[in-house]
Amino acid sequence: MHGHGFGPGFGGPGGFGGHPFGKHGRSHGRARRGDVQPAILALLAEQDMHGYQIIQELTERSGGAWTPSPGSVYPTLQALEDQGLVTSSQVSGKRVFSLTDTGREAAAGAENTTPWDSFAPMGGAKVKVRDAMFGLGAATVQIMRSGTDEQAEKTAAILDEARKAIYLMLAGE
Repeated sequence: MHGHGFGPGFGGPGGFGGHPFGKHGRSHGRARRGDVQPAILALLAEQDMHGYQIIQELTERSGGAWTPSPGSVYPTLQALEDQGLVTSSQVSGKRVFSLTDTGREAAAGAENTTPWDSFAPMGGAKVKVRDAMFGLGAATVQIMRSGTDEQAEKTAAILDEARKAIYLMLAGE
């Protein structure tokens, strides 16, 4: 969905919006395509839930690093229902999902690790990097919106030098 680079508007495809570093943008990270289904089965093995509860629980268990979108959760719930792994019922005006016996078997047969385990909570220096990155992104957007051509040229040069310096650091130089 989203990449990790500077993209159109910093939140669109290829922009900051889907970066797994946390609380900025619409989605806070992505699991692999096949992770949503086992995550839902694992949660429903614990208790019946509605879709929004599932999203909230996955966000909480991943330390805020993974927030699946409704566009991935609800179609997955429908597919699980079509496969006979979950059923749904209306409870207090909400569609609540629960595992069938077959769904319980599928959840029990899954690996001992859950998809949210791969999203370790961030702390310390990495939070500082994330905050600096988003601050830089905000300043860069302002240059793009209201800066002069000369300011935009200088900004591009600064960003290019920063990128090179980071890669050199990673390479051990």
